[in-house]
Amino acid sequence: MPELSLPVFAGLTLVAFVGGFVSSIAGAGGMLVLPCLLWAGIPPVLALGTNKTQSVFGTLSSAINFSRKGHLDLKPLRGTLVWAFFGAIGGTWLVQSMDKAVLETLLPAILIVLSIYFAVSPRVSDLDHPPRLSGRSFAPVVGGGLGLYGGFFGPGMGSFAAAAFAGLRGYNMRRATASTKPVVLVTNFTSMVMFIAGGHVIWSLVAAMAVAQVVGARLGSNMVIHRGAALVKPVIVVVTAAIAVRLMLR
Repeated sequence: MPELSLPVFAGLTLVAFVGGFVSSIAGAGGMLVLPCLLWAGIPPVLALGTNKTQSVFGTLSSAINFSRKGHLDLKPLRGTLVWAFFGAIGGTWLVQSMDKAVLETLLPAILIVLSIYFAVSPRVSDLDHPPRLSGRSFAPVVGGGLGLYGGFFGPGMGSFAAAAFAGLRGYNMRRATASTKPVVLVTNFTSMVMFIAGGHVIWSLVAAMAVAQVVGARLGSNMVIHRGAALVKPVIVVVTAAIAVRLMLR
């Protein structure tokens, strides 16, 4: 385990707070936290395991908050969550046997298209719309696809999920954002268990970062509840575009 100085430890905890806040709105906090863990000198596998583990607490915090405020109903999501679980297992296995370079090349273009969709689509609003895909079809196609992507790669998963719930199921942005949390939680929890089993987690750092994630996620989810599409729409546009640029420059 690497030795971390107090300033670095405190800095990573602060980054976790910001990551939890951003993830609760746009679902891309890992793109902030993971580079900082690597910058601190933590080996890649340990950084991945620590990032996944601390992020689970932030996602759980925002999911509980959305549920308590009446914006999250798990019943219609059960099939999607089951498919996301199996998709995550498949993605985690796949990432060990496939070159990610192809996906890294395609992803920036996909994210740019996604950011444009959020910017111009009338379905990204505070109103519900008629669904374009039934729940029975949505579960394997989107739930399984999101789980596979999350287990295999992950950046922008929350944004993809929000777009799917808004565009295909017709959810308003509060409900769409809330519904992404259990899907992301199932996917990341599956990966977390595998990292823990392999001993790839720095528990002392996770303890501090998890608390910061919970606080940041609670604040962010409250802002989504109070401001809806007026907040979520521009944040997701900016975040997805930023992820695309960062991936193109890596």
